[in-house]
Order: sequence, then C-alpha cells, then structure tokens
Amino acid sequence: MINMRLNLPFDIATSLAMGGIDRVTAITDSILKQHGINKSLLSEAEILELRRQEDMLAHGVRFQFDEDKSIAANLADIFEQATDIQKNSGGANFVGAMLQHLVGAKLDIVLGTGVASHHGFSVADHSTDRAADFEVNGVAIHVTTHPSEALIRKAAKNIQAGLRPLIVTLADGVEGAAYLLKSTEWKDRVDVIDATQFLTANVYERSFFKAGECKTTLVSILNRYNEIVASCETDPVLNIRF
Repeated sequence: MINMRLNLPFDIATSLAMGGIDRVTAITDSILKQHGINKSLLSEAEILELRRQEDMLAHGVRFQFDEDKSIAANLADIFEQATDIQKNSGGANFVGAMLQHLVGAKLDIVLGTGVASHHGFSVADHSTDRAADFEVNGVAIHVTTHPSEALIRKAAKNIQAGLRPLIVTLADGVEGAAYLLKSTEWKDRVDVIDATQFLTANVYERSFFKAGECKTTLVSILNRYNEIVASCETDPVLNIRF
C-alpha cells in the first residue's frame, strides 16, 4: 500500500473540489507544458495515493480479511482507513462514529438485538442526558476516541447512580483515560478497555477459538455494524464494503 504520509502538494478535498485527481493532473500537466516543462506536477505514487483517498472518501472503508494478519491487525486496518477518511472530511469524526457502531454491533452479536439501544453518533451520550452510549444490565458503556475530563465526571455520576462504568477507546485513549483517572477517587472503579482488543477477544470467544471460524465471526460483526449504520446514520461513507 502506498504510504499515506506522502508529501502531497495539496489535499484530497482540494483535488475533489477541482473535479478529481485525473482532471487535476491533466490541467496542471497542460499548464506546465505550455511553459516548457515536460514533467508532471505529481509523481505516479502521489496520483495513485490520491485516487485511493478519493475512492475511500466517496465509498467508505473497504474490508478484505487477510489470513496472514492477526484479528487485531485486520481490525486496525479498518480504523486506519477511517482515520484517512476523517483527515479529508472537513472535521467529521468518522473514527468515533465507526467505533461506536462497532461496539454496538458486538453487543448485538453477544446479547441479541434489542438489548442495547443504538443512536446516531451526532446524538452520542456526551451531548444528551443518557448515562452512556450503551447501558446494559447495570453497565454504563462509554465509547470514545479521546477520553476527557467530562467523560470521567460522567463515569463518576454512573457510579453514584449505582452503575458500573466501562470506557472503550483506542490504544492511545487507554493511556489518556488512565492519566485522567489516576488522581481521582474513581481510579479503581472505572474499567478502561482498548477497543481493538475488546472486539478481538469477542471474535475468538464467538468462534470457540477455532481459527477457521474467526473470519466468519468478524464478518458477522461487520455486517451487523452496516445494519446499524443504515438505521442510525445518513452518511453512506460509514458503510464497510467487502
């Protein structure tokens, strides 16, 4: 895969606004030739990378299970693609939305549909009076990419209300949550879990630790994720393509 960190002369939003990378390349190359420069503004690697980004921004994350990778690495690839889309989406939090609905999909697979309530990401619990993103059997589940002091205060309110708070976040967020909790009286009363490990463990458990079943189990979670997105969100970019 082409490195996303190429030093591109402009971002994907600019190329899309100008009609796409192929049109941009044709225009810029024509201008350069008019000035006697027979060299393209972009390298072939840069053009391929911009085409890939345009495809993701237009159609969403693409998933293809790689048998040579761990379950966690296959999941990490989904989040990496979502991060790429988010960088070029004008501020939309695609990673947060995807994380919330993947956790929701796992809950549905484990508990059955109807036990956990699903909501659009724009009406997540931090902007409402709900106790958490998901409340299941006395557990208040908070899903976030960046734990904050406001979230810790909400977890404290959960405890005061007799709920057990659980924060599900990305790897960097685990360290951040631990830092925010360490100086509080709640540090031993709030569980914090890496989302990738949270989902990976479920894949193995639901597959009864049969290696050959892991792909089927993961795909079932992703299919349920797509169903939740279809019912709660309006942006088709959040869909995961197979």
